Amino acid sequence: MKILVVDDEVQLADAIVQILKQHKYEAEAVYDGEDGYHYAMTNLYDVIILDIMMPKMDGITLLKTIRREKISTPVLMLSAKSEIGDKVLGLNVGADDYLTKPFDSSELLARINAISRRKGEFMGDELVFDDLSLDKNAHELCSGGNKIQLSAKEYQIIEMLLKDAGKTLPKEKFVEKIWGFDSEAEYNTIEVYVSFLRKKISAIGSTVTIKSLRGIGYKLEKKDG
Repeated sequence: MKILVVDDEVQLADAIVQILKQHKYEAEAVYDGEDGYHYAMTNLYDVIILDIMMPKMDGITLLKTIRREKISTPVLMLSAKSEIGDKVLGLNVGADDYLTKPFDSSELLARINAISRRKGEFMGDELVFDDLSLDKNAHELCSGGNKIQLSAKEYQIIEMLLKDAGKTLPKEKFVEKIWGFDSEAEYNTIEVYVSFLRKKISAIGSTVTIKSLRGIGYKLEKKDG
């Protein structure tokens, strides 16, 4: 699981990263809201840990912004504030949970594991939709005991689809998240990789397919019959 920590308290942010790494998570930290926004928009994360009070862009503004950009990554908000109003505001703008500083590392880990189930079914290092699963360590798709290796781009595309299983993701989102804002990748490039993925999903006997919605994007669904 890959986690982004966004907190202007450098020592705390770095300590959280170390705790996560000790528990076999992949984690990195940035120390202001603008960097948090850039990282959230250009990388794939399973969870974002987000402080409220930060320079350049506060956590509430950052959360509102990424939710407007259709970034649905589960967010755990941190704050020294314990007032009910702050918690309600954070949850209302799209946070999945709220943790007040100071906190125990065991509670932090428990909340991360809980909210990581928000999109897709999280099972250790797997994402699952119906009979299709993605091994996030081996970069393999699995179904009914059959496995097939994925290229880097195939992996990134199917991971995005599994995290938002059943939801239509626009083509623009794939370009931004995988190729970057300044990329010259065209939509037919995405279609090529989606075609590769369809063949691989079929090859392992899964009943899941990637549906194209013309002019809109892609989503995972179970084949009819």
